[in-house]
Amino acid sequence: MNTKITAKDFFLHIAVIALLYTGTMALLNILFRVINVAFPQVTQYGYFGSTSISLPVATLIVVFPLFLFLANIVRKGYTEDPSRKDYPVRKWLIYITLFLAGGVLAGDLVTLIYFFLDGQEMTTAFLLKILSVLVVAGCIFGYYMDDLKDRLTSSRRNVWRVVGAVLVVGSIAAGFNVLGTPQSQRMLRYDSQKVSDLQNIQWQIINYWQQKGVLPAALADLEDPISGFIAPVDPQTRNSYEYKKAGTLTFELCAEFNKVSQDSAESVARMVYPEPMGKFGENWQHEAGRQCFSRTIDPEFYPVRPKI
Repeated sequence: MNTKITAKDFFLHIAVIALLYTGTMALLNILFRVINVAFPQVTQYGYFGSTSISLPVATLIVVFPLFLFLANIVRKGYTEDPSRKDYPVRKWLIYITLFLAGGVLAGDLVTLIYFFLDGQEMTTAFLLKILSVLVVAGCIFGYYMDDLKDRLTSSRRNVWRVVGAVLVVGSIAAGFNVLGTPQSQRMLRYDSQKVSDLQNIQWQIINYWQQKGVLPAALADLEDPISGFIAPVDPQTRNSYEYKKAGTLTFELCAEFNKVSQDSAESVARMVYPEPMGKFGENWQHEAGRQCFSRTIDPEFYPVRPKI
């Protein structure tokens, strides 16, 4: 029986396992992000990018079909020459995968039991993450146990393919359902950039006040060739943002937004928009359409700097 492995077979086996691990991490990444958004924790902070599923979805779209394609090539090689199943690299990779999947399953169950025995709060998000890891790692463990024991008949292999496809397609669909389509994500990114621009303009207005003791009459007054500041424009329409001096210490900043900000909870809003530059806790939540933010400078918090 010839078990001498060729370079082609060696790298095929390595590639299949590498694609499996990459796809698994992307799949769990999507599921965890969906759970975080669907069931936000009060102490959960982050930025808009942390909820984006673009990268893991793109990874799955490329990796999963490629995994099936290469795995099919390897399977055909086993059919042509059954002795290839005795390749040491194949057995090593299977045993390593079983070891890792088994370790993850054990760690997952230990975590669940520990939280229960320790009396810690078992939130819906926590239980769903435990279940996600249990299902994904369990499927991998079951598949490679079948492969190791040579139980992968044609029908059984098709069942595992369907299970894998359901997990991948289902997770992507759930991600788009909770986090929005790519177009929706693009609109949210525009809104996020607009809020960031308004925060920057607000900070420049405050700095102008501290330097001169008056509010600028227009955004053009903020432009400084030395610092290089130029008032940003709306990244979507390329129009200037609206600024209105409403009093000695009061001003308004306005912009057009695509969607309602996520304001169901303070933590969710902070996932979309970071804390503004300036006074802590200022509200940047908004409705869809034209939204104005009124600000009043506190002279005690932002005193006018003495002229030298």
